[in-house]
Amino acid sequence: MTQRIADVQRHTKETQIRVRVNLDGSGAATLATGIGFFDHMLDQVARHGLIDLTVDAKGDLHIDGHHLVEDVGITLGQAMAKAVGDKAGIMRYGHAYVPLDEALSRVVIDFSGRPGLHMRVPFKSGMVGGFDTQLAFEFFQGFANHAMVTLHIDNLHGENAHHQCETVFKAFGRALRMAAEHDPRSAGVVPSTKGTLQG
Repeated sequence: MTQRIADVQRHTKETQIRVRVNLDGSGAATLATGIGFFDHMLDQVARHGLIDLTVDAKGDLHIDGHHLVEDVGITLGQAMAKAVGDKAGIMRYGHAYVPLDEALSRVVIDFSGRPGLHMRVPFKSGMVGGFDTQLAFEFFQGFANHAMVTLHIDNLHGENAHHQCETVFKAFGRALRMAAEHDPRSAGVVPSTKGTLQG
């Protein structure tokens, strides 16, 4: 079986990002973004997605976290697109519901080749630690655009912003794992009647 590993770098005047993914990993993560809560969320993606993930990110955090969080999403999306390749033999679709105490979130993903994001998460607080909750949208928008996936994210219940955000990232990891899994009944076949998932 071909190893599904990708290593992608993105350098701009605002950020320097390196992301490495192994889609068939064990959930190991090495994370350094300078935003503790964001590292915690990326760790959830790795752990629940069983993706080995390395993120080394530096950016203009003296301004705010926007450029760095968005660019990590972009770079992770690029790495994901590279790692899945032509998508032959994958499940394509993934979904997950994840609760944490009073919070419950649902994430649905399609490796469609057509980028799109619908996200409805009414965060109860603007900040969790040093993380601006508005930036969750920017992360997932960058990911969807560059992984070329359709992504639906809904927080169904939640009163605590930490819980809301954590259920979203955990569900994202679980849905990603399901969609990228090898389908034993469809080995080598692109899961589309068009014969391609390249857009």
